[in-house]
Amino acid sequence: MSSFWIVIRQLAEIEEQMATSKKVITREEWKKRLNDVKIRKEDMNKLVMNFLVTEGYVEAAEKFRIESGTEPDIDLATITDRMAVKKAVQCGNVEDAIEKVNDLNPEILDTNPQLFFHLQQQRLIELIRNGKVEEALEFAQEELAPRGEENQSFLEELERTVSLLAFEDVSNCPVGELLDISQRLKTASEVNAAILTSQSHEKDPKLPSLLKMLIWAQNQLDEKAAYPRINDLSNATLEDPAV
Repeated sequence: MSSFWIVIRQLAEIEEQMATSKKVITREEWKKRLNDVKIRKEDMNKLVMNFLVTEGYVEAAEKFRIESGTEPDIDLATITDRMAVKKAVQCGNVEDAIEKVNDLNPEILDTNPQLFFHLQQQRLIELIRNGKVEEALEFAQEELAPRGEENQSFLEELERTVSLLAFEDVSNCPVGELLDISQRLKTASEVNAAILTSQSHEKDPKLPSLLKMLIWAQNQLDEKAAYPRINDLSNATLEDPAV
């Protein structure tokens, strides 16, 4: 994993040294450059802990804390609560999820009208999914319509959702994707990010961003040099340059 950090730094340095013609960098030369860069183990451990905490792997985070001595920047107990909220939304139990969010911190929904609307929208979707047409219409009119009057984007989303009721076969509905599991996952991710933000924690793990930086940096260097590339990000294996 440390190769990611090293390669990113080396790419920046090498780009400054490249002439206009494409240069070939051998494996030996590349490895020497990589070995000249030192990455602290503590920094790597913090990166791993950040990923475990953000993604909600509470047991793995606790084990890693004991083995590495790396302290998380939030109470690990809150991860269990956050994952309970996320799971509730993923299972379609939106009312339960809202209750759990309010137990964690009532200000999360009080200060985030868009998130609250999306949770209520998901409640409406679940009613439609379960064939509760009359209850769905009543819920839309009483809970969502007033919010739509105050916000045009909310109104448009409400209209899209209610249009599901016009189709007996949702496979022919242009907004049928609202009933896909992916919609639940989207709402669950939004709630998860809001809870993390309320805890002064990044809503996204740092590792994926570093991988994107690595890919971008390699693509930039490809224009100027042939060098041992990391193509398989899962094991960070260097592959000899194609010349």
